[in-house]
Amino acid sequence: MTFRAHIRTLLLAFLILGGLTASAQVRSPEAGVWVSDNGNGSYKNPIIYADYSDPDVIRVGDDYYMTSSSFSHFPGLPILHSKDLVNWKIIGHAAPEFPFDEFSEPQHGKAIWAPSIRYHDGEFFIYFGDPDRGVFMTKTKNPAGSWEPLRLIRKVAGWIDPCPFWDDDGNAYLVHAWANSRVGVKSILAVNRMNKEGTEILDDGIVVFVGHFNHPTIEGPKFYKRNGYYYIFAPAGGVKPGWQTVLRSKSVFGPYEDKKVLEQGSTSINGPHQGAWVDTKSGEDWFVHFQDRYAYGRIVHLQPMRWENDWPVIGVDYDKNGIGEPVLSYKKPNVGKTYPVEVPQTSDEFDISSLGLQWQWEANYESDWISLDARKGWLRLYSQLPSPKYKNLWNVPSLMLQKMPAPAFSATARFEPAQQSVGEKSGLVVFGLDYSYIGIGKSKAGYTISHNVCTKTDKGTQEETTASVDASGSEIYLRVEVRPESTWEIIPKVLCSFSYSIDGKTFRHLGKTFTAREGLWVGAKVGVFASGSDATEKSGYTDVDWFRIERLEN
Repeated sequence: MTFRAHIRTLLLAFLILGGLTASAQVRSPEAGVWVSDNGNGSYKNPIIYADYSDPDVIRVGDDYYMTSSSFSHFPGLPILHSKDLVNWKIIGHAAPEFPFDEFSEPQHGKAIWAPSIRYHDGEFFIYFGDPDRGVFMTKTKNPAGSWEPLRLIRKVAGWIDPCPFWDDDGNAYLVHAWANSRVGVKSILAVNRMNKEGTEILDDGIVVFVGHFNHPTIEGPKFYKRNGYYYIFAPAGGVKPGWQTVLRSKSVFGPYEDKKVLEQGSTSINGPHQGAWVDTKSGEDWFVHFQDRYAYGRIVHLQPMRWENDWPVIGVDYDKNGIGEPVLSYKKPNVGKTYPVEVPQTSDEFDISSLGLQWQWEANYESDWISLDARKGWLRLYSQLPSPKYKNLWNVPSLMLQKMPAPAFSATARFEPAQQSVGEKSGLVVFGLDYSYIGIGKSKAGYTISHNVCTKTDKGTQEETTASVDASGSEIYLRVEVRPESTWEIIPKVLCSFSYSIDGKTFRHLGKTFTAREGLWVGAKVGVFASGSDATEKSGYTDVDWFRIERLEN
């Protein structure tokens, strides 16, 4: 790497992993903790510093819509909206639950993989693959409203990452990849015929590309057409070390030419791939993709894109090898207007009768887990009895969690545990394959605040209490501060420090510093929970007044 490239990489790493421009620092609290809009006509990457894995984006008129993988977390299939591709807000979910009995308990890493969103004949469509069940679809006329119940249109194991395409003559097709973990096949893309309504797959498909030699682990295909060419945009090479491949052909069933169009190169943006080509009404082209940031999850980037000789050129070709590299900052898309700063929701005051759209559960939601009506302006967390499978929180469906929203932030919640029963506890948790929480528990002797850690949770290990103090008072404030150990790390070590307060002003640290770890195919999450004792009935609850996310300086 040249000295100039090395300096550019260091600067990029600093800004991506936590540095903020001066214009981004001056903003209202509602703007959130990571703002991509620089306020001067430019933006910085990532456009969303949160785990929206495998993003797909479309434009309908002046509006942009995004969805992403949600796996076994519900509500699933988040729908985000933007007017300028930079500022995004969650507007709903297409899958409130997964219609199978086993999803009453956590099924980590399963269910909804790599969806595609499309607009056709006045309706919005989403397709996704469940590697264990097959290809599903849902549709609606209002993406911010209710979507039709999930429909299984092909029962089959191992088909993943489906994307529909309607040709100029109205005929419909579907491209998909395979999950090696389920059927022992990967690095292959196939195209199927569908009925014109897009509700039925008509055949077993035709293999159109084999990537074993030049594009191993090719997957996540997205189908397009331009200037008489059929294009399949597909990531290859693996999540972290990979690149973006584009295939083109004059026939929907090939043969397809292939070209690598985006790679990490001299930047610190690993695996820049898996995403969507989208345009503006002004004629610009852009590419949305993710970068895997380990415990932070798969965060979302926006790259400029143009066409040369009917091939897309994505990012900037810094080293002049004919392959684009991700940009750190760039002029915002030309959408004809300037729109206010928006970010995906984080904080929640619990002052309306529904949860904020940022919250997800570890399984299908049950109505007896919480109430927002029992005490107006508060979230009531009903203590849930552990299931017979309980070993640690990995097995608990009723964790109320949201994505990490920035490289450095704090999460604080005001708890009132007065109605807990003996043996019950509630707390503020950072959750993944390892997790840690600061919690309030009740024993016959009174209340205790404790810091707890569990590692290798999927292996059934037990929690360890690292510190505890006796507690008194009707309200307790719990906080976690999250920071990267260094803004220069390519693989970030995400440190979490827990504390508590009796008055909401003076916070006291408790326990060891915890290093966050990602979950199964997802980033670490932060949120709240309440769990029961081994009694035969759950009886108590904890009230939470508010949950607030704030930016921290690194």
